[in-house]
Amino acid sequence: MLLALALAIAAGDGFEERVQAAKALERKVDGKRWQSAMWDRVGNPATDALKDCIASNAPADKRPFTLVAYVDADGRSSQVEVRPATPVARCFAGQFNAWTLPTPPKAPAPYPVEIDVTMDP
Repeated sequence: MLLALALAIAAGDGFEERVQAAKALERKVDGKRWQSAMWDRVGNPATDALKDCIASNAPADKRPFTLVAYVDADGRSSQVEVRPATPVARCFAGQFNAWTLPTPPKAPAPYPVEIDVTMDP
């Protein structure tokens, strides 16, 4: 068990690499177009979900967090992860995972997405 943990730590868990890959794609024309379509679809639900997550976890830990996930050709998310994994962040990740997003660009597949969330204190 300790050896497996040590190997996982040594290899890295991929969170930061996934964030950086998603950020790089966001700067490309297709990535910008997809991000715009995504926010058109989930902007209001995301705001509502965050408000609900804050209310249901009162007193809420309102530290900023980053969500990273992969999106398949059907707009379904997988490997959704948040850091730091506060109760509010985990709640939001659960909501995000249930949404159907727009079809992402064909490559890379699955398509990485990251969202940086900040809240008023």
